[in-house]
Amino acid sequence: MGKKLLIDLMKIRDYENIPAEGIFKKNGYERSFKSIRELATFHFTCRKCEKTPCINACPAEALKKDGNGLINRSMYKCIRCKSCIVICPFGTLVDDLFAAKESGRKFIHLDREGDLEEFASFFPDDIVAWTDAGENKAENIFALNDDILIIEKPWR
Repeated sequence: MGKKLLIDLMKIRDYENIPAEGIFKKNGYERSFKSIRELATFHFTCRKCEKTPCINACPAEALKKDGNGLINRSMYKCIRCKSCIVICPFGTLVDDLFAAKESGRKFIHLDREGDLEEFASFFPDDIVAWTDAGENKAENIFALNDDILIIEKPWR
């Protein structure tokens, strides 16, 4: 088992003026990119409501649920009206995820070799660190993919 990047999602949410955004640009994301924070939020924080008020409230039809029950946002359709944020009964969706990004923020493609190190260099070790450990659900550590672990207290 190699080293993995461990990201504390709650701490990164509270980090002011995030200097870098880790993103993925893969075929499964509708020709757009997805930030680590957005992916992790929909994977681990979202309560996956059966009636999906966020999807129903979206006037642009930018949100949809996939076969695994995960919400996916189309950046091309999203008009950033924030209807989904307002309607979410649990406060899962936060304004920062869907806001237009500041020009000073660096975007790092984490699906490219070597870029995990660059991303980690922008944050203190208590927010983004390297670990030899693996997924440990008892300690709220979840695998986002083969290289990235997320610390998040999921809804149960």
